[in-house]
Amino acid sequence: MLRHGLLTQEQVPVSHKGIAMPLTFQEAQTVITGAHERAAKLAAPVTVAVVDEGGHLQALGRMNGAPPLSAQVAEVKAASVALFRRDGAVLRTMQETSPAFFAQLHGAVRVPILVGAGAMLIVRGDTVLGALAVSGGTVPGQDDECAEAALAALAP
Repeated sequence: MLRHGLLTQEQVPVSHKGIAMPLTFQEAQTVITGAHERAAKLAAPVTVAVVDEGGHLQALGRMNGAPPLSAQVAEVKAASVALFRRDGAVLRTMQETSPAFFAQLHGAVRVPILVGAGAMLIVRGDTVLGALAVSGGTVPGQDDECAEAALAALAP
């Protein structure tokens, strides 16, 4: 008989009804598709990362031709936005006004923090559902434009 903590296997609940991710997998895919559609119009192969409210990767989509490093960059940018609960542009301002604080973060937290364009919170009402980030744009503004299109695709 297997035991989980103090419960036997027969006592471990098997139903997960009522447990839901704040942002569904389908919604995460919609976000990625929205960004990829805009990127295709811009001829900018990008990677889009979607993370949950805790900064954990939920979905990642890398277009053909997107730089390999863009997958890691997008994930870290999205996680940073989710953990700070602030869009990338706001984080950039914070970094510029408090460089000493941001310089110390790498030694104080267990996850990398990366501030950059194309990173936005995904919010429903007053609730942060997660974040998205785009990486790989070839000219300034493309990551932001694709991220805005991603959020627009999720809007009702």
